[in-house]
Amino acid sequence: MDQPPPPAAEVSPPSTQPRGRRTGCLLAVLLVAGLVIVAWFLVRPGVFSIQPIGAIPDGITFVYHSRNPEMPFFSSPDGLCLELQGGVSLLCRGAALNGTVDLIDRVIVRLPYSHWAYLRSTGGLEFDR
Repeated sequence: MDQPPPPAAEVSPPSTQPRGRRTGCLLAVLLVAGLVIVAWFLVRPGVFSIQPIGAIPDGITFVYHSRNPEMPFFSSPDGLCLELQGGVSLLCRGAALNGTVDLIDRVIVRLPYSHWAYLRSTGGLEFDR
């Protein structure tokens, strides 16, 4: 008796994403990255930390907007004194705080004191309060 041959297994071609869709995704990622970079340079954010001292017993950290390209991303009065004078003194701290007011355009958000951000601003060095 003749039996019909078993049905042949259907072979489907491997599914691949159309080339246009991959190119579109890549363009979207590049567009978003470009917008983030442009926004970064327009906003120029930074983090400024004031360690606890007599006038500010709890310390403070804030994120700010500055159009001044000389302000580092992480900054503090002690960090600015180190950069300008190579050391930290009470007089320099006061002058750095006063001078910072002119360099910062707007405070974006006020935060509790961040010792980690302070250490980034001073290159890991700590100074007496």
